[in-house]
Parts: sequence; structure tokens; C-alpha cells
Amino acid sequence: MCRITMEFACAFVYVPPAEIQKNSQRSNANVIKRSALLPPVNRIRPTTPPPPPPTNSAETKSPKLPTSTPKITEQLEKSKVKKVVKPTPFYENAEFHNKLELAASSINTTARQTPSPQRTALLPPHMRPAASSQSSAYSQPLDSSQTFTYDLPNNEPDLNAHPWDANYSYSTPEGTGGEVNLPANTSNVPSQTPAPALPPRPAFMKSMPEYLVLLPSHHSSPSSSQKSPSTSSLTQSSTGKGSADKEPLPGNPNVVLVSLGKLLSEEREQPILGEPTSCTQCGSVLDPCYVNEVTVCHFCQSRESTSSPSIAPSVLFLLNPDEKPLCASDALLLFCIDISGSMSITSQVSGGEHFVYRSRLQFVREAVLQCVQRLSEQQPDIRVGLITFNHQVTMYGYENFTSQFLCGAELIDSNYLKEAAASFPSPPPLSQTKDVLQRQVMGLSESGATALGPAALLAIAMASRQPGSKVIICTDGKANTDLGNLEVEDNDARTLISSTIFYQELGEYAANQGVTVSVLSIEGTDCRLDELGRLADRTGGKVVIASPNRLHPELEQIIDNRTIATHCTVTLLLPKSLSMRGEREAGHKGTREVGNVDPDTEITFQFGANEQDTEVSPPASGSRVSVQLQIRYRQRNRQTMLRVITSERNVTHDSSAALSSLSLAIIQLNSSQASAALAVRGRFLDARREGELQRKLIERAIEHNHSARDKQTYQEWIQTMEPIYNNIHNFTRRKSVISDSQSLTDAGAALLYTMKHSNRKSISLKNKQKL
Repeated sequence: MCRITMEFACAFVYVPPAEIQKNSQRSNANVIKRSALLPPVNRIRPTTPPPPPPTNSAETKSPKLPTSTPKITEQLEKSKVKKVVKPTPFYENAEFHNKLELAASSINTTARQTPSPQRTALLPPHMRPAASSQSSAYSQPLDSSQTFTYDLPNNEPDLNAHPWDANYSYSTPEGTGGEVNLPANTSNVPSQTPAPALPPRPAFMKSMPEYLVLLPSHHSSPSSSQKSPSTSSLTQSSTGKGSADKEPLPGNPNVVLVSLGKLLSEEREQPILGEPTSCTQCGSVLDPCYVNEVTVCHFCQSRESTSSPSIAPSVLFLLNPDEKPLCASDALLLFCIDISGSMSITSQVSGGEHFVYRSRLQFVREAVLQCVQRLSEQQPDIRVGLITFNHQVTMYGYENFTSQFLCGAELIDSNYLKEAAASFPSPPPLSQTKDVLQRQVMGLSESGATALGPAALLAIAMASRQPGSKVIICTDGKANTDLGNLEVEDNDARTLISSTIFYQELGEYAANQGVTVSVLSIEGTDCRLDELGRLADRTGGKVVIASPNRLHPELEQIIDNRTIATHCTVTLLLPKSLSMRGEREAGHKGTREVGNVDPDTEITFQFGANEQDTEVSPPASGSRVSVQLQIRYRQRNRQTMLRVITSERNVTHDSSAALSSLSLAIIQLNSSQASAALAVRGRFLDARREGELQRKLIERAIEHNHSARDKQTYQEWIQTMEPIYNNIHNFTRRKSVISDSQSLTDAGAALLYTMKHSNRKSISLKNKQKL
């Protein structure tokens, strides 16, 4: 079984209450409501036809009946709407109707005893005629006191019982089927009549229109009835522990930690052969079974899904089962050493009773020889090569192969350098070349310029033969030849931009070939590590500044950090109600090009509620969301693997619950990595803001949990983040942080590149060394 490689800093997905209310109001404002006057969408036609129209002879005599009847029906509909909105009806002649209420009960009783119930009502004002007219009842106007008689429905429905009947769609009021009889003479009508009763509501109309929205009370959560039992119990317990701590949290507790070094244990697991079935839009793996089509994707739905993806929590796929695995031979280790004239500068060191002076190249020679000796004893099968550079680049041969020298115009053509590296043979195992290699290292002497760019390209091209190989560049100065020149930043900005692009592309080339590049510079020098360090940053290597007498331990640490996987790409998939946050935002899907992986590689992601998409509401408190992690990488035998991990998380807006389950170590690591990633790109002010927000979150958690251990860890972490918070101006070349155009000093570049690729183990060890 594979050990878990995805950890969450918080046991819940935290969504602030203000964000839920804001998005709910925003979604209600944007949703187009269907008119209440329209029949329902799922209306079913009646199986029986409507009643036939009346065939009374009076209808044929009156040509204005079709015109009058819709007007009467329209006025009855308006009075009916008034009654639903406000229970007490309003009449134009209120005094007259107050008198009529005294006799309403007796008249209603009489009406119920008649076989065909009828009621009388006043005509609407626009139908009241002049008093002098002598026309018939249907064509002549009536007095203001005139009324008309209409049939009551057989069964008046209860408006609160059922909103509508899906099996009925005929909208004419259901009466006896007779015509509406208007009296010809109003003198026969009693002077005291009750208020007219409303006709029945059409079957397709709801009791409450859809454009009326009932907002929940501010005392209750809008989704409190949806909370799961586990979430409710935890919320109740956390409320009793810290009921006062309910304010929205600063920073972001939604952090995912991915420990890529644990991928090594997957080699013992039996993988599923072939590509999995994936969504064509977002690439999520929904089911390990091989089917031809996936109809529903959990991560592409705009609305919140109640079901979880149908996939196991952790699945491993072998993507290229038809290709035969190659022999995982030992990777190459290439030392790329600067032997320019500046390497002859000496430093004073203690040599017993007296002080001696040694050149920088002497320190490098001693460190390399010690590494070769140890490797020959512990790893005799490893292949070690040597490349040096000054005004020319030298690839050192072996017993049967002579060394090759490149200089002049050959150092300008990148394609020629790659061809030269491909034609040069790989070194034999160290057990066969140890003596020759030691003599070559001892015979190095310093002179000339610094052709660092061509030497780095040549070494990476040679190491690309075997994925997982390492290149260690050891230098004390800036590259000052045409290809990759870094010594012209003040005189020729165009050349510097060209060199920046060169090292960026060279880092991409090394990562695509599975080569790890590390840069080791000597203390007290200026090598432009902010540019040269891009090679290490992209390939997962290290950027180190060491004193001359500390070169050997640093080299040993770089060599021991072996590569266990290459071409690694990590993708985090979220529902559309959530979105990625941090250095590179990409909606609900975030992809990180990691490249080479060593046993201690750890990366972090930030996510939160989706604040950009107005059509998607944030997840409700108490609901559950699914998160999928996809890790695609290549093993040492060049087999391509895909690890898919799917996890479900509870959503909460309770700050106390989030603080109680918060892992400060993961939050601290994410803050270090995210702030350093921004600072390396020159965004110093954004890096400071990012660190401040997470610092406030950590202080809030310590205050809530009252943990002495967390306080101690926090103090140590503050020392690590001190350059970001207060002293970032000390690591820029112009000593100010006012724009994104500042460049870093070597000390600043080494510090920030190290923080960007730090892990929990490295942070704790660094703090112990300070103590």
C-alpha cells in the first residue's frame, strides 16, 4: 500500500461566513426567475378535455359578451392577487362595504342552502355606465350601485395545501359552466351585499410568486439543517471551548501539502495498466474502470454536487505498459569546475600553529578528491565525469579516450556544443576511473576568463543520457563570455536580457532531460546567483554559498540527495465552487511543474472559495467537497506512472473548528514557499503581504489552542522569515524595495531559492543550527 502523500493543514475546508452570504446574495441577484404567471415547466396536459362552452341563446344575442367577459375575469384576477399579498381587501367605497359586513353572515348561510350557490359583486368602475342610459343589461351602462351575479366554484381549493397540480393545465375558473348573468334592473338587487369571494386560483399558479425570496434570519445559518452529524458535534464542542473566537480568519488555512518523496514506496504496488478514463475538459480521473465515455464530471459541474467521484482513494496507473522498461543503470555525476584566473585568490586558514594561505581552486580540489574517495568506497558503480572551464571548456577523457577542448567560436554555437557532448563517450564506473580522475583533479590550474554558460550547456547535454543524473557547478565569479554573459548588467541591458533567457531555457532543457543542476559558489564572491540560480530552481537542485573550508560538506549533501523520479507534474483538481490561490492562480485546477524529485521534496498548494465566477456559489457549511490530486512522473527505468489520490473534506465556516484542527507546520511551510516564490520574481511587497497574512493566522491559532510547543515553533519560524518581514532590502542590489525591477544579491538569491524549495525537515534543522 502507498503511504498518504496528500495532507491538509486544516481538517475542514474553511469558507468565511461573509463569503457565503455575499455569494448567496450575488447568486440570487443574477439568477433569472421564471414568471409566476407562466405554467410550470413540468406541466402535464390533462387527459380529459375542458368543459364545452355555454350554448345559451342570450350569448348569441349579445355581441359584446366576448369583450366584457375577459374584462370581468381580468378584474377578478387583480382582486385575487390583492388578497394573496394582503389579507384585508381594499375597496374604493369603504363606508358602503362596512355597512354590508353586518348582513354578510346571514346572506352566506342562505346562499349555502340553495342548490346552485351564487354571489353578487359590484361591477368594476370602468364598467359603470351613465344613469340616463336605457340600453339592455349587456350593452347599456349601469349605475354605480349596480351589481352582477356569478356562479361560485364547486370546490374552492386550499391555497396553502398544494402549490399547484401537475396534472392540470386548464386555466379557466371552474364553475358550473353557465354564463355570467348580469341583472337588467338594479332595483331587484338587495341593497346590502357582502364583499365578493375570490374565484379559484388557476392550477398552474403557485401560492407564492418565485420573484419573492424569503431570506433566512441572521441568527441562524442558511445551511444549518444540512450539517453532517460529525461536523455538528465538532462544532458544538468547539463552541463550548472558544465561543468568543468566531471572527473570520486572517490568511488562508486551506493548504494542501504533497510529500513527493514518498513516491518511492509505490514501486512495490501493482499498478493498473493503461491510461485511465479522464474528463475531456478538466482531465479528472473519474473511474479506474475502462469505459468508452464519461457522462458526468464531478469537478466540471457549476452547481454543488451531492455525490462524490466514483474512484478509489488512491490508484496507481502504468501509462506505457507496451514499452519495455530500460535497465536502471547508475546515473552520471558531473563536476563542472571553474578554473578561471579569479580562482587563484587566496584565503587565510589555520594550519596548526601557523596560518597558511590557500587558493580557492585548492579548496575545491580537496573537496572533490574527498568526495571521489568516499564514492569509490560506497558506490563503486557510479559514473563520475569532470568538466572545467576558463577561456575554454575541457571534457576530460579516460584511459582509452583523450580529453576534448572547445574554444573560440565553438563556445557560441549551442547546437555545436550539444553535438560535441553527444559524441563524447560516457565515463566508465568509478571503480575503473578513480585513479585517472584523481590525477586530473590534482593537475588543475587557474587562468583565463569564465566561460560558464557554454560549460553548463555541455555538462547538461552529457548528463541527459541518463535521467536522474546530476551536474554540480562550482564557481567564484560571473560568466563573462558571449554565451550566458552575466557581467554586463550595468553597461548593456540587452545582453543581460539575452543571458536571462539563455539560463531560463537551459533550465527547461535540463528539467525535460531529467537532469538536476546545483550551483555552489564561494563566499565573498559575486556570481549573479539570481540568474544562474534559475538552473537549480527549475531542476530541483540547490543554490549554496559556502566558505572555502565548508565546500566538502556541501558537496557531500548535494551528492547524497539522490533523484528518485523525473518529469514530475502535480495537478490539484477542485470543484468549481473552489479555486486555486497563490503564485499562479488557475481557476479550480492548479498544475505545478516539479521536474526532478528527491526523497525530501515537498510542495504546497493554497485554495479557497471561488470569488471570480459569479455563477457559482461557495460550498455550504456542513456539505462535503472532493479534492483530487494527480501526480505524473517517470521512474528511473523510464516507465511513466500516474498516481491519483481523491479525498473528501467537510466544509465549515466555524473559525473555532478550523483553528482547533490547524497544522502550523504545514501553514509555516506554505508561507515560506509562497513568499519566497514571489520574492524571487521581484514581487517583494506581495511577498511581505503574503507572509503577514499567514503570520496573523498562526498567531490566532496559537492564541486559540494555548500550546507552548506551538509558541516555540512559531518563534523559530519567525527567525526564518525575518528577511521577508523586515530585511528584504538588505538582499537587493539597490538597497530598496520600491518596485518589481530590483535584482537580488547572491546572498538574497541563495536564501530565497532555498526557502522556495524548503521542506519541514529543512526548516527544523535550520532552526536547530541557529540555536
